Amino acid sequence: MLKPTKILSIALAAAGIAALTALPAAAADFYAGKQMKITIGFGFGGTYGKYSRLFADHLSNHIPGKPTIVVESRPGAGGIKAMNYAANVMRNDGLNMFVPLDSGVLAQLIFADKVKYDMSKFISLGSANQTNVIVVLRSDSGIAKWDDLRTKQVIMGSTGRGSTGFLIPKFVNGMLGTKMKVISGYKGSSKTGLAVEQGEVNGAAFNWLFWRSKYERWFKGNSPHARAILQVGHLIDPDLPNVPMLRDLVSAEHKPIAAFVGLLGLIGRGLAVPAGTPMDKVIILRTAFSNMVANPAFVADTKKRKLRVIAATGQEIDKVIAEAISGAKPEIVAMAQKIIKEN
Repeated sequence: MLKPTKILSIALAAAGIAALTALPAAAADFYAGKQMKITIGFGFGGTYGKYSRLFADHLSNHIPGKPTIVVESRPGAGGIKAMNYAANVMRNDGLNMFVPLDSGVLAQLIFADKVKYDMSKFISLGSANQTNVIVVLRSDSGIAKWDDLRTKQVIMGSTGRGSTGFLIPKFVNGMLGTKMKVISGYKGSSKTGLAVEQGEVNGAAFNWLFWRSKYERWFKGNSPHARAILQVGHLIDPDLPNVPMLRDLVSAEHKPIAAFVGLLGLIGRGLAVPAGTPMDKVIILRTAFSNMVANPAFVADTKKRKLRVIAATGQEIDKVIAEAISGAKPEIVAMAQKIIKEN
């Protein structure tokens, strides 16, 4: 005769199987005929816009019921406006998603007075790509390697205070003694890239796929139009094995900050939902996202759009964000705030 505990274990297992079996049917009932929304904090010309539209085109195919998905743009403050919206206004009904700001953790700790969100409260569905930030300078700026920035001032374009285009040059200035001056206010990375192209500014700091997908021609040949000078991220970008990483150049004093800043690479370009989204909907959407990034049609479409897939799961991203925020020592945050303020 089976012991009561054994009977209970079998019953629980059976119930779990039954629940998983019922999930697609229940999901189809919920999502069929519905419209879902993806919100981004920038315009559509950069990689936030490109990946959001890619997600909108493919994710529905992996959600039971195949809802329609639309994308809306809420630019402002380098992406902070959209993040504040996601935390305080966006409905947590399983129909609303957003592309998290890759510098969201940095902005949260450094601009506490402007930020009205907590990255650790959001629920990540997954990321489709790691996005190292690359400091790029026009060749006619006179900058051939990163340490040339210590003796020559250059003008860098950015969208706003929460963006990598603003934060990264400031951090590099503070940790490496470079002389980058940041001009903010451009409406998205695409407009900033145009300013670089037209010579209005000398360079900018955006993720590598932005540069590669829009301006790949700049980096080719014996006399390139622009150079990748420095990269910041979680892992070395496979396309840029010879471009130095910030974390390898800073002093021992600044290594904790460099490691913290590098977190933005893992957050990358993915999707998240607001706090309080029902877990049955989270499971459906995480499963759909994982299936999407592994699907050959999705991978082929990313290549067609000059993008790529280096995926991470929602659980992996949530764990790293939670550890980064909970482990952020006050003295490290204070040092980072000082760097941004003074540079």
